[in-house]
Amino acid sequence: MFPPYKILCALLKRLGFSGRSAVIAIPYLWLLAFFLAPFLIVLKISFAEVQVAMPPYTPLVTFIEDGWIAFHATIGNYLFLLEDSLYINSYLSSLKIAAVSTLLTLAIGYPIAYGMVRAPRRWRFALLMLVILPFWTSFLIRVYAWIGILKKEGLLNLALMNLGVINEPLTILNTDTAVYIGIVYSYLPFMVLPLYANLEKLDLSLLEAAADLGCRPIKAFWVVTVPLSLSGIIAGCFLVFIPAVGEFVIPDLLGGSETLMIGKTLWSEFFNNRDWPLSSAVAVLLLLVLVIPIVLFQRMQERNARAEA
Repeated sequence: MFPPYKILCALLKRLGFSGRSAVIAIPYLWLLAFFLAPFLIVLKISFAEVQVAMPPYTPLVTFIEDGWIAFHATIGNYLFLLEDSLYINSYLSSLKIAAVSTLLTLAIGYPIAYGMVRAPRRWRFALLMLVILPFWTSFLIRVYAWIGILKKEGLLNLALMNLGVINEPLTILNTDTAVYIGIVYSYLPFMVLPLYANLEKLDLSLLEAAADLGCRPIKAFWVVTVPLSLSGIIAGCFLVFIPAVGEFVIPDLLGGSETLMIGKTLWSEFFNNRDWPLSSAVAVLLLLVLVIPIVLFQRMQERNARAEA
């Protein structure tokens, strides 16, 4: 048995790729196989119509007599999404929850990353391991653990009542607050790690120069540290915001019936209503909502870099 990478290398050589071109071709083939191809399948289903069959959607292309080909595509699924307030509200609610969660994650993650960088070097590896440690546990188990913490008889209410902070248990579970807590906790490492990597390269002599010029530490932080760590902030916000928009597990387990997110709506259309064409249209629009702003932002960054050069 040959290892998969040897089979892939042999295939690339057969196709005429070698050396540097083979190294470049491997990630493109990976994206082609595991991103572009599934997306094209979902895109194709989004233009079909639902039917009671297997698969539960009509074919886009059918062969008729005399070698003619008939196309059966419709944009009715996309028009329905734009007309139905349920899906519009789902998109808007998902964007709002993801944006607020990203800001909360940034507000918590930045001090953590900054403290890790300014800690003694012998402690940094241990602190970094504490950030990575949650990844060693199942994501589902970690979200389930918050149910035991946030419910009325949970650890949080028990601790607050024993401390005399509250007299009656708080209703946190099955609310948007529980969703925010779950998202911030689950995606906090995705914010801390890029910030830590960026802040670790910060030249401390710049802060010393600012102090010599009479700049106070707080002002030096906002004028020097934050602008130099902007790339880490942007990377962390993208890593949190993008998966949070389509999150399904956290709002399903921690959120209530009134918690409206596009991930729950998508799951309901696929598995409860078995309307694959409509749910595929939901997924395609969600991808466009996320990808187009990122592409525009990258082009703006490239233009600014060229202008500065």
